[in-house]
Amino acid sequence: MKFIHLADLHLGRRICGFSLIEDQRYILGQITEMIAEENPDFILIAGDVYDKLSPPVEAVTLLDDFLTDLSRRGIETFIIAGNHDSPERIAFGASLMNQSGIHFSPLYNGSAERFTVTDEFGEADIYLLPYLRAAEARRFFPEEAIPDCAAAVRAAIGAMDIDSSRRNIIVSHQFIDGGETSDSERSAVGGTDGVPAEVYSDFDYAALGHLHKPQAMARSSIRYGGTPLKYSISEAEQPKCLTVCELGEKGSTVKVTLRDLKPLRDMRVIEGSFSEVMGDGSDDFVLVQLTDTERVPDAQKKLRAVYPHIMGVKYINELQRAPIEISEESAVAAASPFELFEGFFSKANGKDMTDDQREYMQKMIERIWG
Repeated sequence: MKFIHLADLHLGRRICGFSLIEDQRYILGQITEMIAEENPDFILIAGDVYDKLSPPVEAVTLLDDFLTDLSRRGIETFIIAGNHDSPERIAFGASLMNQSGIHFSPLYNGSAERFTVTDEFGEADIYLLPYLRAAEARRFFPEEAIPDCAAAVRAAIGAMDIDSSRRNIIVSHQFIDGGETSDSERSAVGGTDGVPAEVYSDFDYAALGHLHKPQAMARSSIRYGGTPLKYSISEAEQPKCLTVCELGEKGSTVKVTLRDLKPLRDMRVIEGSFSEVMGDGSDDFVLVQLTDTERVPDAQKKLRAVYPHIMGVKYINELQRAPIEISEESAVAAASPFELFEGFFSKANGKDMTDDQREYMQKMIERIWG
């Protein structure tokens, strides 16, 4: 059977005040085209469907359009709530939507929802486990010690009564120990939130959500699908992709194919002097790092004329790039305060001071040292 693993859509997200609805609509359209090409048996969406507990109406409409298209194509879709989602909103109408092949995780009540799919190798079970905190799990497993998320997920999986002779798939939204994180993941990661990958060892495939970088954990069949778009500058170098999986008979290795996703607008870091950067221009989401040693008045406002989706401006000089090494201690001891600062300025900025800067610094030193 072939299935597609999606996660962390974060519909309705904003970056530096910019709405991403247009970008998200574009990438979902691209995903829809790939789905038509791949013709999967079903689709898994591993949480954080929305970016907020109360998503804006345009985000709800966008998800409705996407799922309606999948339903019309006759593709079953299985969706769980992530830590950004309201589990009550995700669960609303789940029984009714089951009839359309769109399956949302219900509120967790100590038992994960299970669905069964079939192919030429027989049946396979899909378990929907929404984002689970230790405090929530304690309500349903009072006889067990559940100090952290790892214990919570173990208890939840232990209650699933898994038949190991069958093929089993889980859709889960947790932080797996050792996962590579990004700045855009909300809430703490690691510590009491960390879950070891081995808790999913009973499953032929674990479709994970929460971490934004596509990555395998422990083995190729325990995977994060990653976000379809870059949601922070820390993800600027991350490739975004669609995860296509093929599961054969019990005991076989899951074949995973990653298909590149191309955004409407990329997210990247641009570096150079103000004049160099102003000479270009792009509609991408950009963080501009200026190499100028003097501040440019209203730099971001001016740059917005050629970079309408500018995320911010930072200044970088030689001091930030590499440590300054001074090895001749005797020369340092013999130098005057002005000579010391002059040498420091030159090494830090990669150029000498101007006459005006020299005159200003000389006055400051005379005022301090008399």
